[in-house]
Amino acid sequence: MALTAQEIEALMPDCTELLSDEPEMESSLHYTQLLILVTCLEWLWRNREDFFIGANLSVYYSRQQLKNRDFRGPDFFLVKDTEKRPRLSWVIWEEDGKYPNVIIELLSDSTAKVDKGLKKQLYQNQFRTPEYFWFSPNTLELVGWRLTDSEYKTIPASENAWYWSQELGLYLGVWEDKLRYFTVEGKLVPTPEEANLEEIKKAEFERQRAELERQRAESERRKVEFEHQRAESERRKVEFERRKVEVERRKAESERQRADDAENKADVLAQKLRELGIEPDSL
Repeated sequence: MALTAQEIEALMPDCTELLSDEPEMESSLHYTQLLILVTCLEWLWRNREDFFIGANLSVYYSRQQLKNRDFRGPDFFLVKDTEKRPRLSWVIWEEDGKYPNVIIELLSDSTAKVDKGLKKQLYQNQFRTPEYFWFSPNTLELVGWRLTDSEYKTIPASENAWYWSQELGLYLGVWEDKLRYFTVEGKLVPTPEEANLEEIKKAEFERQRAELERQRAESERRKVEFEHQRAESERRKVEFERRKVEVERRKAESERQRADDAENKADVLAQKLRELGIEPDSL
């Protein structure tokens, strides 16, 4: 008996809770590198809600694959234009058929052959993932591929050996022996810890700058106060000199007045002597 699409849908199992089935990362070096790739992008896009980052997570793309346990989970993958929420795995048919936009594989001695061969073909032909990168934390080998005319073509490296990702809008390049993101301006995308340290340094710089400004303002205030005191001292000195001159003037005026009084007394005496018939000059 033929079934309707709705009836078939009702019979299909819910795979949204399908667990990932990936092995542990090969080394602490690989784990650290994966952590950097995840946390840096999460920090850079912290205000966005339209992407999902998978880290060592299974991607289930067909029921046959699920039946055969033929799991091809990338070390790192990004899906754009989707809901940002936790997932136990990435099930293509439960995610509106969305495949990763970017995949990064971390090479090791045991996985390099598969990553460069079988997985590259899978991502090119089945996933149709627009960009694929592989990086070796041990040898620092970095290669980028972009899907062009249904085939992966090597992404040309820049002068500083960075690879531009159109999907990320960022460069991928090696810095201090780690695969890192760089902005179009060439600025390193920090980890949350680096960003926090940078904020601490910035705050300390601002504190020191404010302290220098405070000291400069205090120096200017003291300079103004000194100039005020010097001007006040000069004013007092001028006032003292003015008063001294005034005292000298009054003293001279007093001396002149005494002299005038003495001269007047002499004239009066001479007049009285003459009235008595005595010439003052004969005395």
